[in-house]
Amino acid sequence: MELTVLANKFSVRGRLVSLQPFGNGNINDTFLAIYRNTFTETQAILQRVNRAVFPKPEVIMSNMHEICKHCHEKLEDDAKAARDDRVWQMPRIIKTKDAKDYVVDENGEVWRMITRIMSAKAFDVAQGPEHALECGAALGHFHYLISDMDPSSITDPLPGFHITSGYLSQYDATLEKPTSKELMTSSMEARRLAKFVEERRNLALCLEKAVKAGELKKRMFHGDPKVNNIMIDDITGKGTCVIDLDTVSPGLIHIDFGDALRSICNPAGEEESNLSKVIFDEDLCAAFCKGYMREAGAFLTPADRQYLYDSIRLLPFELGLRFFQDYLNGNVYFKTKTPEQNLNRARVQFRLCESIEARERSIRDLISRL
Repeated sequence: MELTVLANKFSVRGRLVSLQPFGNGNINDTFLAIYRNTFTETQAILQRVNRAVFPKPEVIMSNMHEICKHCHEKLEDDAKAARDDRVWQMPRIIKTKDAKDYVVDENGEVWRMITRIMSAKAFDVAQGPEHALECGAALGHFHYLISDMDPSSITDPLPGFHITSGYLSQYDATLEKPTSKELMTSSMEARRLAKFVEERRNLALCLEKAVKAGELKKRMFHGDPKVNNIMIDDITGKGTCVIDLDTVSPGLIHIDFGDALRSICNPAGEEESNLSKVIFDEDLCAAFCKGYMREAGAFLTPADRQYLYDSIRLLPFELGLRFFQDYLNGNVYFKTKTPEQNLNRARVQFRLCESIEARERSIRDLISRL
C-alpha cells in the first residue's frame, strides 16, 4: 500500500500536500504528513510500528490508547484549575476514517498517526543546566500524570526490559560459551570489565530487592527518557512534553530517573574512546533533580527518595553490562561498525558508574535537600 494511500485513511481535515521521512529514530519508520485546506494547515506523524522490536504492535496501540486517555483527562483538569506555569502537551492518536486507532496494511504491518507537537523541539545532548532543569521538570510531570494509573491496565510491551537480574543471567550464560572464553583469555580489558561486574553484582539488584521487601511500589515508567524524547518549547524554553510512549511499562520510576541522568550528565556521550573525558556532571544532575522534584516530589515516598541515588548508579552499570554481554556474544544485538565497539561502549558506561560512585556523598546530599 502506498504511503499516500495510508495517510489518507486517517481522519485529518484538508488535502495531503507533503509526506516526507521525519526524525532520526532507530525503531519505527516515521514520516511527517502535512495537510492543508483554505484556512489551516495540519501536521501529523505517520509511523509504522516495528514488529521486530514490538512483536505485538496491536498491544502497543492499546497501551497508547489507555495512556493518552488517562493523561489527557488529567491535563484538562489541571488546565481548568490553572495548576501549572505552562501549557503541557501530549501527542494524541488520530483516528482512522472508520474510527480505529491504526491501519493494518496488506503485509500485516500496523500504521498509526499521531499529532505533532508544534513549536517545540528536542536536543540530542544537554544544552546546559537550564535545559537539564526543564528535562527534569518534563519527566517529573510525565511521572505525575501516570502516577495514579493502574499498572494492570497496561500490557508490558517488552517483558524483561530493565530487569537487571535478567541481564546478569544472560551475561552468565554468555560467559560459558567457548567463543566468549576465548575473548576473555585474549583481552586484558575484557577481564578488567568482568571483574568490574563481579564487584558490583549484589549492588546491581538493589531495586529488585527493595520491591520484594515492599519498600518500593511499582507504578508506571516511560522506559526511554533520553534527552531527545523530551520536547522543549521554542518560545518559552520550557519543557512541554515527553514523547515516544511505546515503552511505557509497569515498573519503577527509578529506572527513568537513573536513565535520564545517565544520558544527560555524560556530555562525552556513549562512543567516547578517551575515558578521561567521561565524567558525571554534577551541575547538570543538580539542575535536572531540581526540575524533577518540583513536578514529582509530591507523590514520592521517603523510600522512593532513598533509592534515587541507587538508580543513578545502576543504570550505567546495567547498560554497560548489556554492551559487554553483546560484545562477548558476537555483537548480535546492538549495531556496531567495529568488533570492539560494544567493548568500548561498556568501558564508557562502567567509567560513568565509577564517576557516580566517587560522588555518592554529594549526590545523596543533593537529593536529600530537594
